[in-house]
Amino acid sequence: MTATAAPLALDPAKTVHAFYPTLWWIPAGILAAALAIKLPGIIRLWRDPLMRAVGGLLLLACAVFVFVAPSTIGWVNRVTGVPNIAAPWAYSLLTAFSSACLLLIVTWRDGPADRTDRMDRTDATNRTDRMDRTRRVRGAVRAGYLGVIVALWVLFLLAEMPRERLRDLDTYYADTPYAREMILLYLLAHTVAGLIVNRLIWDWIRAGGLDVWLRAGLRLLGVGFALQLLFDAVKLTAVATRWFGRNLDWLSMAVAPPLASLSAVLVAAGFILPHAGQYLRDRRRLRLAHRELRPLYLLMRSVHGGGPPRALRTGLELRLIRRETFIRDVLLPLGRFLDEDLRRRSRATALSLGFPADQAAALAAAVTILDAAEHRPRKPPATQVDTTALLRDIGAVSRALGRRTAVERIWSRVSARAQEAGVAN
Repeated sequence: MTATAAPLALDPAKTVHAFYPTLWWIPAGILAAALAIKLPGIIRLWRDPLMRAVGGLLLLACAVFVFVAPSTIGWVNRVTGVPNIAAPWAYSLLTAFSSACLLLIVTWRDGPADRTDRMDRTDATNRTDRMDRTRRVRGAVRAGYLGVIVALWVLFLLAEMPRERLRDLDTYYADTPYAREMILLYLLAHTVAGLIVNRLIWDWIRAGGLDVWLRAGLRLLGVGFALQLLFDAVKLTAVATRWFGRNLDWLSMAVAPPLASLSAVLVAAGFILPHAGQYLRDRRRLRLAHRELRPLYLLMRSVHGGGPPRALRTGLELRLIRRETFIRDVLLPLGRFLDEDLRRRSRATALSLGFPADQAAALAAAVTILDAAEHRPRKPPATQVDTTALLRDIGAVSRALGRRTAVERIWSRVSARAQEAGVAN
C-alpha cells in the first residue's frame, strides 16, 4: 500500500515573499494612473488649493510605493554609498504623504465647497473666520510634519545601522538606539494622520447633500485610510514585540505589504470615481439631450429639405450643438407661419385633457409647428410670432412631438371644434 502525498498547504507568508519585489509596483502604477487622470484638472485649476492638495497627495503616494520597492531601496543605497539611507528617505515621503492627507481633508472641509455667490455680512464674517482658521491649521500641519521629517533624519544620523536591510529594516533595527525612535516616530506620525483623516472623512460621508459619486468616492477613501490604520497597527505590533525579545516579523513582512497595497488601490479609486462618475453622467446627459431632439430634428429636416452636412469624427457635444443650431435655424423662419390662435386653443385643449401646464404648453407648440410645416406651402405668412420661448424650449417641444398620439388627439379636437364653430356661424 503506497502512502498518499500530503496536500500542499498554502503559506500566505511565502506567497507574499514570492511577490514581494513586484508587490509595490502595482499600487504605484494605479496611483500614477489616478494622477494622470486628475492632472488636466489640476493644471487647469492650479490656483485652487484643493486641486493642489489632491495632486500632491497622489504624487507623494506614488513616490512612497516606488521608493519602498526593494529594487529602489538597493539602488538609492548604492548611489549614495550610505547603507540604509533609503529608509529615512522613504519614511520622509510617507510622513509628507500623511501631511498631504490632512491638508487635503482640512482644505476640502473648509475650502471652496462652502463658497456662495451671495452672502450677508454675518455669513461673510463667518466665512472669513473659517478661512483664517483653515490657514492656521494648514500652517500647523505643515510645520508639525516638517519637524517630524527633520527629526527622522537627525535620528538616522545618530543611529548605528551598518547592515543593509531591503525588506525587514523596521523589525531588524527595532531595538537599536535612535533607529528605534526613528521607526516609532514615522509610524506614530502616520497613525495620527490616519486617525484624523478617517474621522473627518466619515463625518463628511454622513453629511447631507453630497453627490452620489462623491459619496461613493469618499467611502472608498474611508476604507482605504482605515486599512492604513490597520497597516500601522500591524507594523507597531511587529516592532513592539522585538522590544520584548519576541519575533513576529511575519506581520511586517507578510501582512503589512498587502494592506498597504490594497489601501493605495482604494485611495486611488476614491479619487478617480467622482471624476469618472461625473464624466459618465455628463456623457449620458449629452446622449439623452441629443436623442430627445430627434423628433423635432427630423421634422425640421422635412421642412428644410435635408439636414446639415455631416462632419466626420465629431464628438457627442459638437453633434448636439450642431443639431440644436440646425433646429433653431429652420424654426426661426418657420415662425412666420405659426398660428398663435391655434397654439392658444391647443394649449386650452391639452389642459382640459388633464396635462400639466408645462406639458400642455409643449404639446400646443408641437401642434402649431406641425400645422405650419404641413400647410406652409398653402398658407400666407401669419403675423410674426415671438419665437423666443419656442427656440429656448426645443427640448420640451421635441419630447412632445415624440408623443405623437397625444399631439394628434389635441390637433383633431381643436380642428373639430373649429369646424363646429364655422358651421354654427
